Amino acid sequence: MKEPPSSWEDGSPERLYVITGGRSGPSTSVQLDLVTLVVAKGPPRPEMQPEQASILRMCQSPLSVAEIAAYAGLPVSVVTVLVGDLMAARRVHVRPPVPAAQLPDLALIEAVIDGLQKL
Repeated sequence: MKEPPSSWEDGSPERLYVITGGRSGPSTSVQLDLVTLVVAKGPPRPEMQPEQASILRMCQSPLSVAEIAAYAGLPVSVVTVLVGDLMAARRVHVRPPVPAAQLPDLALIEAVIDGLQKL
């Protein structure tokens, strides 16, 4: 028995190819990784792809690329292409996550403790 053809909405390779225009990476030079935060600069426009409009609606508050991919049900590679296009159109602001605070040098801590003990 022949299986029914796959639905256009099931994340088929053809659909993903159309969404990205056949590209496998973002059109910008900015490196987007899983933890890059994305924030929309405004609402979606009527002429946008539905996936890009969805990203703009999702990103009213900061979301990581990984979160966008999970909520949209799209592969991360597709989301990076779409976010790159939104960046090129100046529709989103992206930034790396806030880095973890660096601890001061151990020698400095020991010197402060030593100084406090001498008081």
